[in-house]
Amino acid sequence: MLEKDLVRKKYYSIRKKKYFEIKSFFFSPFIKLIKSKYKNKKIKIAMYYPSAHELNTLRLLEINHISHQNILLPVIEEKNVINFFTWKQNEVLLVNKYGMLEPIKSKAIIPDVIMVPLLAFDKRKYRLGYGKGYYDRYLNKYLKKFKNILTVGIAFSFQKHHKLPVSNNDVKLNYILTEKGIF
Repeated sequence: MLEKDLVRKKYYSIRKKKYFEIKSFFFSPFIKLIKSKYKNKKIKIAMYYPSAHELNTLRLLEINHISHQNILLPVIEEKNVINFFTWKQNEVLLVNKYGMLEPIKSKAIIPDVIMVPLLAFDKRKYRLGYGKGYYDRYLNKYLKKFKNILTVGIAFSFQKHHKLPVSNNDVKLNYILTEKGIF
């Protein structure tokens, strides 16, 4: 879809120019959300290892509450499918075919919370990813079976677009987290 490609290119450039390093308190609204939703239950949080000017999700690991949770990272597998696998900070990561870091595969795990990377988002909580559809395919498959998976787009506020072009496979997220808060 040409329109998506144009928006993708625009926000990739904007993110590169306006990128800034965040502090761990960026994730305070996220922590508050998962504490209220999951109380003191140990949960599985799928995050992503940041690259190409993506917001630095590794800052989340500096928060004490998170160090007690199960952290998962995505692995791109055959047939362009992603699955999530356990990872602990400082464990060895492998470089995939796109140059992104992935954990060593063990048993795939269904997360309770998925932190979703994006290039742009809109007020309806749709996201624009990188165009390969990994997260949308995963979410379309698993949200039907596991309705309680919480999806949170992670972005800078300048990545907000007025209204993204949306197709049938695009998945609306539960929340978007920016430096201005969570909505």
